[in-house]
This record gives sequence, structure tokens and C-alpha cells, in this order.
Amino acid sequence: MPEITPIPLAQLTTLRTGGVPERMIDALSTDELVEALRDVWATGDEWFVLGGGSNLFVGDDPFEGTVVRILTRGIERLPSPRPGFARLRVAAGHDWDDLVAVSVSEGLAGLEAMSGIPGTVGAAPVQNIGAYGQETVQTLVEVELIDETTGEVETVPAADLGLGFRTSVLKHHYGSVPARRAVILSATFELADVGHGERRIAGAQLRGALGLTEDDTVSLAWVREHVLATRARKGMVLDDADPDTHSAGSFFQNAVVSASFARTLPDACPRWPVAPDLDPVVVIPLSAYEGLVPAPTSRESDVKVSAGWLIENAGLRKGFRFPRSRAGLSTKHALALTNRGNATATELAELARYIQSRVAAEFGLVLQPEPVLIGVEL
Repeated sequence: MPEITPIPLAQLTTLRTGGVPERMIDALSTDELVEALRDVWATGDEWFVLGGGSNLFVGDDPFEGTVVRILTRGIERLPSPRPGFARLRVAAGHDWDDLVAVSVSEGLAGLEAMSGIPGTVGAAPVQNIGAYGQETVQTLVEVELIDETTGEVETVPAADLGLGFRTSVLKHHYGSVPARRAVILSATFELADVGHGERRIAGAQLRGALGLTEDDTVSLAWVREHVLATRARKGMVLDDADPDTHSAGSFFQNAVVSASFARTLPDACPRWPVAPDLDPVVVIPLSAYEGLVPAPTSRESDVKVSAGWLIENAGLRKGFRFPRSRAGLSTKHALALTNRGNATATELAELARYIQSRVAAEFGLVLQPEPVLIGVEL
């Protein structure tokens, strides 16, 4: 469990903000990670784990606690009980995009649309990462985690993680605490063994992003290559030379709203239906049960709306920033707040609050931040 001289968090986060933590530990193996976390939890100090630093917005003041860097790596291929599938068990600190590259090289489908997403594998289930219609929940089988309450290591099925739109029971949402405080040690994915040949793409969202028709056939490698190119054009692939990539990705979540609220937005606002719960659980108190179960009440599906469109149509165009501020919207993608050169967290937070206020005034909707905020308020 090597304790190291603390490194400024501005050097370890893709948004490039954050002071020096009081203590920093590098965990190079799962055993070291478990030992480090148990040690930190026993002290009662403030703490957080750091993977790729791509989903964190950290304040300017020094962090008065311990940062545990998850540096574990490794991919293990396992058999699947389902014919035509294979499983990959991956260490939490392994680079996400490297996992995608390996899966494509082995002819395994299910992650290729998520090429180029920065961060580590352990962070993927926490916020159920996704892109172009693919999400972690579609292929995740289980995670191995260590629970803060008990200190015990256990294997948890994906179905018990509460995976939803960019969320899980493990995620620190802004203004609330996670339903379960735990750290992922490894994740296991089940992927279709489709080989390297060309095939039709089932997802309409991915086809649309890549300019494909229902009848077009392409290989996994082709999809990965073109997804990376598409993300690069939006400044969503990390590049030290490009300030548009000095961000936490999409800073605000695409909002999920009721169908009735969505109808109040302009028709031009992009929107996507959210799959309804087709088998809702009905709980009837025994004292009120009369031998009949009422028919389920149908309701309209919720709707996901484009936060990027709302920002631009609230008058905040790509590249917007305050005079003399070093924080600004990406020149390629209005949903990304970027550090244009030594911006402070204070400058970025000021911009984020202004965006929220403009969208709320124009459309009656308060956008919620997607990154985990540490030592900073909006």
C-alpha cells in the first residue's frame, strides 16, 4: 500500500482543477486497494477514489483527506454459459478505451459504440456510461466491490446496482449521497462473439451517428474507428494540445422529463423516449386486499431531451465565455465546459451556474451536473 507524496489534483483530472490532497495512496493491485480502503475507513477521514479523473470537478482548496488512486490493470477472458458469448473480467483501474479496443480485437460486440470514453472500468458501472445507444447495463454481468459499511468484499449482480440513465446505487449525485457506499474492484461483461466480419447494426441511434442504413454492413473495427472520429470532431477524445478536450465530458446530463413537460419545449429540441416500466410492482396492503388486483395504470413514457440543444438555444453558443475568464464552453460541443488554460474551479463553477440560470429562465428546466463535485458548489 504505497503512500506517495500528494500530487495536485489539477494534474490528475481532465478538467484540470483541484488542490493538493492531504494524503495520497497508490493501489497497484486489488489487495493493495482493499487494504488502503479499509485503512482509510478505519481512520474516519474524508476520502475518495481516483481513477482516470474524467468525471470529477474538484474545488481549488486543498482536499483535507485521503485520495486513493486505483491503478489496477488486467483483463481475463472467461467462458459464458450462453452459446455465442464470452465474458471479460476487468480490473477497476484498467483504462476503459483499452478494454473496448481489446474487445474489438477479439471480435466481441457490445462495447464498440463506447469507444473513446475517458476513464477507468471501475467508473463505468457507477454512472452506467453510454454512447450512441449502448450502455454499460446492456453487457454488465456483475461487479466485485468492497462495501464501506462492512469492509467486506462481495460479488454483486448487475441487477442489484440500480443501473439507470447515467446512474446507479453507487453514484454520488450532486446534492445527495449514494444509496450504497462501496468501491468497485472489478467488473465482468458478457459480449457477443461475432468475429471480425461485417454485419448489420441494430441500434438506430448508432446508425444515425455513423450515417448507416438498416441494410449497411460494417465490422466492429469500422464502428470503433468511426466512433472515435466522431467523438474527436466534438472534442470528446482527450488531446493535450486541444483545450476543447480539457473537460469532464458532458458537464450537464440530458434531462429526463415527463412527456407533458416535453410538449412545452420547442418541437426542434431533440428528444428520445425513455423505455417505460412494462411490469410495475403493485403493492396492496393485506388489510385492503379484496381478492382482486387492479389493472395496471398506463402512462406516457418519460422523455430524454438534449441538454446541449437547450444550452445553445438559451443563447449560449459554442465557445461562449465571460470576458477575461479562462473557462468556456467547448468550441465544438456546447455541453462541455472546458478549461481554456489554468482556469480555477471558481471560474468553471461561475460559468456552470450561469448556464443553469439561462436554461431555467428560458425553458423552466434546471440542468443537473453529471460529474462528481468535490469541494465545489453550484
